[in-house]
Amino acid sequence: MLEKTVGIIANPASGKDIRRLVAHGSVFDNQEKVNIVRRVLLGLEAAGVEKVLYMPDYFGIVPKALSAVKLSMEVCPLDMPIYADQRDSTLAASLLADAGAKCIVTLGGDGTNRAVAKACGDVPLVPISTGTNNVFPFMVEGTIAGLAAGVVAVGAVEVKEVARPTKRLEIEGENGELVDIALVDVVVYDDVFIAAKAIWDMSKVREIILARASPGNIGLSSVGGCLYPNALDEGHGVYIKIGPGRKVLAPVAPGLIEEVQVESCSLIGIGDAVEIHWKPSILALDGEREVEVGRNSVFKVRLTGNGPRVVDIPKALEEAARRGFFTGRET
Repeated sequence: MLEKTVGIIANPASGKDIRRLVAHGSVFDNQEKVNIVRRVLLGLEAAGVEKVLYMPDYFGIVPKALSAVKLSMEVCPLDMPIYADQRDSTLAASLLADAGAKCIVTLGGDGTNRAVAKACGDVPLVPISTGTNNVFPFMVEGTIAGLAAGVVAVGAVEVKEVARPTKRLEIEGENGELVDIALVDVVVYDDVFIAAKAIWDMSKVREIILARASPGNIGLSSVGGCLYPNALDEGHGVYIKIGPGRKVLAPVAPGLIEEVQVESCSLIGIGDAVEIHWKPSILALDGEREVEVGRNSVFKVRLTGNGPRVVDIPKALEEAARRGFFTGRET
């Protein structure tokens, strides 16, 4: 097993979907991802990481990041095909877990982290925001993210003390089988074809199931946050039925603030399942249309505590400092 290994999954497609045309999302340039990865690598090396394994991609984010720095640690691509879609992130996460990576740094939005979460197992994540809707990942400087992932990887802190478990939404089929997952939201969309992945037309939204909700989020999780302004604890989610009723003003996409009509809403607990009633429809998972619901299909969405572990960056660095990691006086 590789003792001091960190994985990097940088999605070159994040931050570029159709919401740049229908809303006002900024384009997250791949060159900036190169700059972020370069700073992550420098943070990892400073923390004593010995090896980095990374997901190869069509833009060459990590190789370009390496071109301007000299590192003593080994940095290698994973041996895998490139599909140029979310399969890359899922396969890379699986390979990193199998390789014994102690932590995975991701660059992407909610969709990228959802793909990673499908296969990362117990490996904790340090998710850096470079997407459209960034509810799950953090807005964090790459250097700090690299240091945090590094102190976890080298054992300077205990993972159980600095990495928190997260919730997820599990989409179940008619026989209870797991069809797919979401980390933030499942949206029931009144359409019959997946077409463009992203969603933006609130007139077609019929139901929203949330694992996370805050009025400070961007996207449909903000609707739940406006209804339940106290941040949800790890034991609850929100179910919202859209229809004539209470009006909620919420930022449903970058620069797109809409008045959403809520017919009813309620908290749901860990283990609770919500049956999908609007059929036929499309289920959008963390902002991307993924699952077709037929007229006679039976689907449920269940809130569970099976989400990936996520490193609390400030806590990890504070604990490392408390133990003397940065002063050479480790306790």
